[in-house]
Amino acid sequence: MATVPLFTQFPCKTLVPTSSNSKLQSKPPTLVPVNPINRRSEARTAVHRPDFKVRVSDVNDEWGPDSSEKGSNVSVAERVAEEAIESVEETERLKRQLADSLYGTDRGLSASSETRAEISELITQLESQNPNPAPNEALFLLSGKWILAYTSFVGLFPLLSRRISPLIKVDEISQTIDSDSFTVQNSVRFAGPLATTSFSTNAKFEVQSPKRVQIKFEQGVIGTPQLTDSIEIPEFVEVLGQKIDLNPIRGLLTSVQDTASSVARTISNQPPLKFSLPADRAQSWLLTTYLDKDLRISRGDGGSIFVLIKEGSSLLNP
Repeated sequence: MATVPLFTQFPCKTLVPTSSNSKLQSKPPTLVPVNPINRRSEARTAVHRPDFKVRVSDVNDEWGPDSSEKGSNVSVAERVAEEAIESVEETERLKRQLADSLYGTDRGLSASSETRAEISELITQLESQNPNPAPNEALFLLSGKWILAYTSFVGLFPLLSRRISPLIKVDEISQTIDSDSFTVQNSVRFAGPLATTSFSTNAKFEVQSPKRVQIKFEQGVIGTPQLTDSIEIPEFVEVLGQKIDLNPIRGLLTSVQDTASSVARTISNQPPLKFSLPADRAQSWLLTTYLDKDLRISRGDGGSIFVLIKEGSSLLNP
């Protein structure tokens, strides 16, 4: 072939190993440097990491919460429920004990000093357990008719102790509150053998704090007598500390029953007498220190205490 002679035209020299070449061959191999990236990754693999245990919980976990946690939560809930029940039972016990202490005191008029001290202590205990510490934020509980069961207000004692006549007495003192119209009506009802009548004051109230209300009286009302269902003549009456037996004249009193009833009916048909109250005596305030569905305790601007029981409450029954 024509291409073969072309390669033979170049001079060739055979390489003979020399001492220098042998040294070159015996030289140890050169170390290739390691990639720094690889070195860092190797260093990272040598770092010690702490072990973590992860527990995944779900409300729908078929195994449910840990038994120790479940037992702890149940015990706390039970303890809270027991304390709440004990507090309610203690409050109800104090309310009943207070109602029993008020029995026979004629709204505080005939209470002895020992009874007053006992009542005051019970009131203090109830105030410390007030279930509605901001009573004016629960006006629906204030609404309704409240019967005065006890007071330390000496201004009422002359009214309670004085009888208009031997046969007429103070039958009831009440306070009716309408939280929708912010009105208050204080009423005193007098009872006699033929009829009952009342004297009341109408007022507006304004909430000034969670416990305090300002009362502004606007009008006085003298109600017309209302006939009683039946006439009951007592066996005796007390006049100036002396008991007078009415049995000897019972027949005479019975004979005038029809005439008295006729007169009472005539008066009952008349409208009540209304009059304005003087402005300088027409304001007061009350601080409610205890309130629930049955019982209300208030303190007046002179430090007087008023204990009122809701109409229809079992606390009115001794």
